[in-house]
Amino acid sequence: MKLDILAIGAHPDDVELSCAGTIAKEVDRGKKVGILDLTRGELGTRGTAETRDQEAKNAAKILGVSVRENLEFSDAFFMNNAAHQLEIIKILRKYRPEIVLCNAIDDRHIDHGKGAKLTSDACFLSGLRKIETIYEGESQQEWRPKHVYHYIQWKNLKPDVVVDISGYIDRKMASVKAYRTQFYDEDSKEPETPISSSNFLESITYRARDLGRLINTEHAEGYTVERYPAVDSIFDLI
Repeated sequence: MKLDILAIGAHPDDVELSCAGTIAKEVDRGKKVGILDLTRGELGTRGTAETRDQEAKNAAKILGVSVRENLEFSDAFFMNNAAHQLEIIKILRKYRPEIVLCNAIDDRHIDHGKGAKLTSDACFLSGLRKIETIYEGESQQEWRPKHVYHYIQWKNLKPDVVVDISGYIDRKMASVKAYRTQFYDEDSKEPETPISSSNFLESITYRARDLGRLINTEHAEGYTVERYPAVDSIFDLI
Protein backbone atom coordinates (compact mmCIF):
# COMPACT_ATOMS: atom_id res chain seq x y z
CA MET A 1 0.00 0.00 0.00
CA LYS A 2 1.32 3.40 -0.99
CA LEU A 3 0.41 6.25 1.34
CA ASP A 4 -0.03 9.90 0.51
CA ILE A 5 0.71 10.95 4.10
CA LEU A 6 2.47 9.19 6.95
CA ALA A 7 2.04 10.87 10.34
CA ILE A 8 4.72 9.84 12.84
CA GLY A 9 4.63 10.44 16.59
CA ALA A 10 6.91 9.53 19.47
CA HIS A 11 3.87 8.46 21.52
CA PRO A 12 0.34 7.31 20.77
CA ASP A 13 -1.76 10.52 20.93
CA ASP A 14 0.98 12.88 19.63
CA VAL A 15 -0.54 12.75 16.16
CA GLU A 16 -4.13 13.19 17.35
CA LEU A 17 -3.31 16.18 19.51
CA SER A 18 -1.35 17.96 16.81
CA CYS A 19 -2.46 17.10 13.27
CA ALA A 20 -5.66 15.06 13.45
CA GLY A 21 -7.65 17.78 11.71
CA THR A 22 -5.29 17.77 8.74
CA ILE A 23 -5.44 13.96 8.60
CA ALA A 24 -9.24 13.77 8.76
CA LYS A 25 -9.59 16.41 6.06
CA GLU A 26 -7.22 14.64 3.67
CA VAL A 27 -8.82 11.25 4.34
CA ASP A 28 -12.19 12.74 3.34
CA ARG A 29 -10.55 14.05 0.18
CA GLY A 30 -9.58 10.51 -0.76
CA LYS A 31 -5.96 10.54 0.35
CA LYS A 32 -4.44 7.44 1.92
CA VAL A 33 -3.04 8.29 5.34
CA GLY A 34 -1.17 6.17 7.87
CA ILE A 35 0.09 6.66 11.40
CA LEU A 36 3.35 5.35 12.84
CA ASP A 37 3.89 5.46 16.61
CA LEU A 38 7.51 5.11 17.69
CA THR A 39 6.77 3.92 21.25
CA ARG A 40 3.80 2.50 23.16
CA GLY A 41 3.97 5.33 25.70
CA GLU A 42 4.66 2.78 28.41
CA LEU A 43 6.24 5.29 30.79
CA GLY A 44 3.21 7.55 30.83
CA THR A 45 1.91 8.32 34.32
CA ARG A 46 -1.66 7.37 33.45
CA GLY A 47 -2.86 4.18 31.84
CA THR A 48 -0.71 1.34 30.53
CA ALA A 49 0.89 0.32 27.25
CA GLU A 50 -2.04 -2.03 26.70
CA THR A 51 -4.67 0.64 27.23
CA ARG A 52 -2.75 3.00 24.94
CA ASP A 53 -2.69 0.27 22.25
CA GLN A 54 -6.48 0.01 22.30
CA GLU A 55 -6.98 3.75 22.49
CA ALA A 56 -4.72 4.20 19.46
CA LYS A 57 -6.82 1.71 17.50
CA ASN A 58 -10.00 3.53 18.46
CA ALA A 59 -8.54 6.89 17.44
CA ALA A 60 -7.38 5.48 14.09
CA LYS A 61 -10.93 4.32 13.33
CA ILE A 62 -12.31 7.77 14.12
CA LEU A 63 -9.83 9.40 11.74
CA GLY A 64 -10.32 6.77 9.04
CA VAL A 65 -6.62 6.13 8.42
CA SER A 66 -5.60 3.21 6.23
CA VAL A 67 -2.98 1.77 8.57
CA ARG A 68 -1.44 2.30 12.00
CA GLU A 69 1.79 0.66 13.16
CA ASN A 70 3.96 0.87 16.27
CA LEU A 71 7.74 0.33 16.22
CA GLU A 72 7.82 -0.30 19.99
CA PHE A 73 10.92 1.77 20.61
CA SER A 74 11.75 2.31 24.28
CA ASP A 75 9.70 5.21 25.64
CA ALA A 76 11.99 8.07 26.75
CA PHE A 77 15.14 6.10 25.90
CA PHE A 78 15.06 5.69 22.12
CA MET A 79 17.98 7.30 20.33
CA ASN A 80 18.69 8.95 17.01
CA ASN A 81 21.13 6.32 15.81
CA ALA A 82 21.53 3.90 12.92
CA ALA A 83 19.48 1.12 14.50
CA HIS A 84 16.45 3.34 15.09
CA GLN A 85 16.82 5.20 11.78
CA LEU A 86 16.83 1.93 9.85
CA GLU A 87 13.55 0.80 11.42
CA ILE A 88 11.86 4.00 10.30
CA ILE A 89 13.49 3.76 6.87
CA LYS A 90 11.93 0.32 6.43
CA ILE A 91 8.48 1.79 7.08
CA LEU A 92 9.11 4.73 4.75
CA ARG A 93 10.17 2.39 1.98
CA LYS A 94 7.24 0.10 2.67
CA TYR A 95 4.57 2.80 2.38
CA ARG A 96 6.42 5.38 0.20
CA PRO A 97 4.57 8.47 1.50
CA GLU A 98 4.71 11.77 -0.36
CA ILE A 99 4.38 13.74 2.89
CA VAL A 100 5.57 12.99 6.42
CA LEU A 101 4.12 14.79 9.44
CA CYS A 102 6.20 14.43 12.60
CA ASN A 103 6.98 15.71 16.08
CA ALA A 104 7.70 19.29 17.08
CA ILE A 105 11.34 20.29 16.72
CA ASP A 106 11.37 21.73 20.26
CA ASP A 107 9.01 20.79 23.07
CA ARG A 108 8.49 20.11 26.78
CA HIS A 109 8.83 16.32 26.44
CA ILE A 110 12.33 15.26 25.42
CA ASP A 111 10.96 12.50 23.16
CA HIS A 112 9.30 15.05 20.91
CA GLY A 113 12.46 16.86 19.88
CA LYS A 114 14.30 13.53 19.59
CA GLY A 115 11.48 12.09 17.52
CA ALA A 116 11.51 15.12 15.23
CA LYS A 117 15.22 14.82 14.45
CA LEU A 118 15.15 11.02 14.22
CA THR A 119 12.29 11.09 11.73
CA SER A 120 13.76 13.91 9.68
CA ASP A 121 17.12 12.16 9.43
CA ALA A 122 15.45 8.87 8.50
CA CYS A 123 13.46 10.61 5.75
CA PHE A 124 16.68 11.88 4.19
CA LEU A 125 18.59 8.63 4.58
CA SER A 126 15.72 6.62 3.13
CA GLY A 127 16.50 8.18 -0.23
CA LEU A 128 20.06 6.85 -0.34
CA ARG A 129 20.14 3.77 -2.56
CA LYS A 130 23.32 2.39 -0.99
CA ILE A 131 21.55 1.99 2.35
CA GLU A 132 20.16 -1.52 2.02
CA THR A 133 17.09 -2.66 3.92
CA ILE A 134 15.20 -5.94 3.96
CA TYR A 135 11.53 -6.00 4.95
CA GLU A 136 9.67 -9.31 5.36
CA GLY A 137 12.38 -11.08 3.40
CA GLU A 138 12.42 -8.71 0.43
CA SER A 139 14.96 -6.06 -0.55
CA GLN A 140 13.54 -2.54 -0.54
CA GLN A 141 14.02 0.31 -2.99
CA GLU A 142 15.07 3.75 -1.82
CA TRP A 143 12.35 6.35 -1.16
CA ARG A 144 12.50 9.92 0.09
CA PRO A 145 9.30 11.82 1.00
CA LYS A 146 8.84 15.06 -0.88
CA HIS A 147 7.95 17.05 2.23
CA VAL A 148 8.52 16.79 5.99
CA TYR A 149 6.33 18.98 8.19
CA HIS A 150 6.75 19.25 11.96
CA TYR A 151 3.51 19.74 13.85
CA ILE A 152 3.25 21.92 16.95
CA GLN A 153 2.77 20.38 20.39
CA TRP A 154 3.09 21.80 23.92
CA LYS A 155 5.06 24.94 23.10
CA ASN A 156 3.51 27.70 21.01
CA LEU A 157 6.02 27.58 18.18
CA LYS A 158 5.60 30.02 15.31
CA PRO A 159 4.27 28.05 12.32
CA ASP A 160 5.69 28.30 8.82
CA VAL A 161 2.61 26.68 7.25
CA VAL A 162 -0.97 26.86 8.53
CA VAL A 163 -3.64 24.41 7.35
CA ASP A 164 -7.34 25.26 7.43
CA ILE A 165 -9.19 22.48 9.31
CA SER A 166 -12.57 24.19 9.55
CA GLY A 167 -15.28 21.57 9.90
CA TYR A 168 -12.89 18.99 11.39
CA ILE A 169 -12.37 20.13 14.97
CA ASP A 170 -15.06 17.80 16.32
CA ARG A 171 -13.45 14.77 14.68
CA LYS A 172 -10.04 15.87 15.91
CA MET A 173 -11.33 16.19 19.47
CA ALA A 174 -13.09 12.82 19.24
CA SER A 175 -9.80 11.19 18.27
CA VAL A 176 -8.06 12.91 21.20
CA LYS A 177 -10.75 11.84 23.65
CA ALA A 178 -10.33 8.26 22.47
CA TYR A 179 -7.33 8.29 24.84
CA ARG A 180 -9.60 8.13 27.86
CA THR A 181 -6.81 7.30 30.30
CA GLN A 182 -4.69 10.28 29.32
CA PHE A 183 -6.89 13.34 29.31
CA TYR A 184 -9.38 15.14 31.50
CA ASP A 185 -11.95 12.92 33.19
CA GLU A 186 -13.60 14.24 36.32
CA ASP A 187 -14.24 10.67 37.51
CA SER A 188 -10.67 9.46 37.02
CA LYS A 189 -8.67 8.30 40.02
CA GLU A 190 -5.39 8.47 38.08
CA PRO A 191 -2.64 10.95 39.15
CA GLU A 192 -2.84 14.44 37.71
CA THR A 193 -0.42 15.30 34.88
CA PRO A 194 0.23 18.41 32.76
CA ILE A 195 -2.07 17.01 30.05
CA SER A 196 -4.88 15.68 32.23
CA SER A 197 -6.38 19.05 33.16
CA SER A 198 -9.54 20.49 31.63
CA ASN A 199 -7.46 23.53 30.69
CA PHE A 200 -5.16 21.42 28.52
CA LEU A 201 -8.07 19.72 26.77
CA GLU A 202 -9.69 23.08 26.08
CA SER A 203 -6.37 24.49 24.85
CA ILE A 204 -6.44 22.16 21.85
CA THR A 205 -9.56 23.85 20.58
CA TYR A 206 -8.60 27.40 21.44
CA ARG A 207 -5.20 27.03 19.75
CA ALA A 208 -6.97 25.78 16.62
CA ARG A 209 -9.41 28.70 16.85
CA ASP A 210 -6.61 31.21 17.25
CA LEU A 211 -4.65 29.87 14.29
CA GLY A 212 -7.89 29.90 12.33
CA ARG A 213 -8.45 33.53 13.31
CA LEU A 214 -5.03 34.44 12.01
CA ILE A 215 -5.77 33.00 8.56
CA ASN A 216 -9.43 34.09 8.55
CA THR A 217 -10.93 30.62 8.98
CA GLU A 218 -12.68 28.85 11.85
CA HIS A 219 -9.94 26.40 12.89
CA ALA A 220 -6.39 25.58 11.77
CA GLU A 221 -3.28 23.57 12.56
CA GLY A 222 0.28 24.84 12.25
CA TYR A 223 3.54 23.27 11.08
CA THR A 224 7.18 24.24 10.93
CA VAL A 225 9.46 23.25 8.07
CA GLU A 226 13.18 22.69 7.56
CA ARG A 227 13.23 24.10 4.05
CA TYR A 228 11.16 26.77 2.34
CA PRO A 229 7.71 25.68 1.18
CA ALA A 230 7.23 26.51 -2.49
CA VAL A 231 4.20 27.27 -4.64
CA ASP A 232 3.90 27.36 -8.42
CA SER A 233 1.88 30.56 -8.38
CA ILE A 234 1.36 33.31 -5.86
CA PHE A 235 -2.36 32.65 -6.38
CA ASP A 236 -1.94 29.18 -4.87
CA LEU A 237 -1.84 30.85 -1.45
CA ILE A 238 -5.24 31.34 0.18
